[in-house]
Amino acid sequence: MTLPNPLRAYGAVTAAYWAFMLSDGALRMLVLLQFNALGFTPVQLAWLFLLYEVAGIVTNLAAGWLAARFGLAATLYGGLALQIGALVALAQLDPGWGIAASVAFVMAVQGVSGVAKDLAKMSSKSAVKLLAPKEDGGLFRWVAALTGSKNAVKGLGFFLGAALLALAGFRAAVWGMAGVLAVILLAVVLFLPAGLPGRMKSDESWGGWRSKDPRVNRLSLARMFLFGARDVWFVVGIPVYFQSVLSDGTAEGRREAFFLIGGFLALWIIAYGAVQGFAPRILGSRVLSEATITSKAVFWSGLLVPIPFLLAGAAWAAGEPAFWLTVTLTLGLLVFGFIFAINSSVHSYLILAFGSAERITRDVGFYYMANAAGRLIGTLLSGLSYQIGGLPLCLATAGIMALASWLAARGLGSA
Repeated sequence: MTLPNPLRAYGAVTAAYWAFMLSDGALRMLVLLQFNALGFTPVQLAWLFLLYEVAGIVTNLAAGWLAARFGLAATLYGGLALQIGALVALAQLDPGWGIAASVAFVMAVQGVSGVAKDLAKMSSKSAVKLLAPKEDGGLFRWVAALTGSKNAVKGLGFFLGAALLALAGFRAAVWGMAGVLAVILLAVVLFLPAGLPGRMKSDESWGGWRSKDPRVNRLSLARMFLFGARDVWFVVGIPVYFQSVLSDGTAEGRREAFFLIGGFLALWIIAYGAVQGFAPRILGSRVLSEATITSKAVFWSGLLVPIPFLLAGAAWAAGEPAFWLTVTLTLGLLVFGFIFAINSSVHSYLILAFGSAERITRDVGFYYMANAAGRLIGTLLSGLSYQIGGLPLCLATAGIMALASWLAARGLGSA
């Protein structure tokens, strides 16, 4: 089915995705900083996000099937509605609960948020495949624009979450986000053009979740390790390390640390999104062949490998927090973010280029299932590696994951 105005549909999908990712970034920062301030260990903090990632694995497989059965608009609305429900539930958290009850409750709420996030992501990315112009590199440019702008908005969400926690408190921040997202959901329902495609043939079965194209499967493996390499340091390691360096233990010191940590992570995500948006130009041309982009995926994957190993060596040499180490980590992780963004953008194009239009929601769902699996592994290893070996082991583990991603990407050309 062809929409009379695909650009309008693309704009509506992008706006819905922006709203969701703003709340997603803010919620992650709210939970991380709030519970770190309450004295949770790195492993306990990692547990708060594990069900979020597990839910993503299951959801991406189911979401591709659901979107194919009921259409992309239905899964997009469902993602936004579930996120509102998760925020309302989180506002019921009682500070008087014990650690075990708090962890279990937040894990469950984060699980619902994980389902919501991947419903929204799969719907938006699949819609681009069906709406983008086929000529003049239109798919690469539209994918880069959606992915890049989404991550810039998510970066703003990180800062928004930290700022709301410092200025309004946990409960007020969560209620405010739920209200704003409800208004946005209503607007999207009213303005999204009717007829957004996505349904598959009625004889397509649930069992065809794994792609028959070896390139899709190989790319999914590379994607899993790529995001594991980021989340090993991003989820727990670096935020906890920076909070130990920046906070003096007082209430005022904690608030200042919230702003600084949220600001850094926001800057990282925003810069990452900007690089993604300009990836077609950074790679040398707005119009590149699929084979050329595939070879670039292998090259840029290899560039990422040495950075976390070098940063791990610097952290090991420092022995304890030091000003020069904080500066080195900040600059090194920004370089990591630049190269990571190119890799992520190329992957996002290739999954849509490799995937067939007839089963695009299934291929995208499988690919983002691997993405969620990488985040799950990275989240768990972030807490474990930091608690066992501190920042050096945390960063070295990220290097091992980056190496595995490069090895997987090397097979794309022959798959």
